[in-house]
Amino acid sequence: MKEKNLLADLASYLFSCSNAESGRTPSERELAEHFAVSRGQIRESLAILEAMRIVERRAKSGIYLTTRQASVEAMALFAKAGLPLDPIQIYETVELRKIHEIKAAELACSRAIEENYERLREILKASEDRLASGEPLGKLDRDFHLEIVRATQNSVFHKICSVYYLMGEERLPIYFSDPERGRRSHAEHIQIYEALLRRDGNLAQALMSAHLQGAESYWKDLIDGVEAGDAERKPEQV
Repeated sequence: MKEKNLLADLASYLFSCSNAESGRTPSERELAEHFAVSRGQIRESLAILEAMRIVERRAKSGIYLTTRQASVEAMALFAKAGLPLDPIQIYETVELRKIHEIKAAELACSRAIEENYERLREILKASEDRLASGEPLGKLDRDFHLEIVRATQNSVFHKICSVYYLMGEERLPIYFSDPERGRRSHAEHIQIYEALLRRDGNLAQALMSAHLQGAESYWKDLIDGVEAGDAERKPEQV
């Protein structure tokens, strides 16, 4: 089993078989037997998960899940492994993404090169074709936003923002299932591109802020609905 696959599969397995109350998981030996790998491989993978604050290895006690303190990298791993994210974490991720991308729009206005503009034009054309054929934007939306981050010429900035999109990969089809939302988003992308082309940092920031407000409001409304539903069910559980 490849190391990357083992890491995601191990995280998923630990979630599925940990003790609901204590968070305790199977031992290294049991995990090695389950995945048919050496204990050394399991130990190395657990060390990575511990660094991500997904698990805690306690001397003479065992291995325990500690996901409430999980890092951003850990949440990306959860998404890759198909594990559900906490609704509040989803909203907080969208909020943080908004802060970063507004700044990216400003920086891109002064740092973008022709290669970035050409790529943005290609994405806009592909988006237009998809919408014309009745297909959702999906990953083209991600490509547009990440190209603006790439245009900052800051590779670490791009890596950080890429994590947000990995975490939200399964949610893109849901968000763009409404054709009107896709058309509106594409029209706003064109406006942002034109501001970048004019190298108008203030306008680009304002347009990006307004554009991302829609996604932020969408997920906030969904989360508020979930929380309200939970509150309504609580009396029945008493």
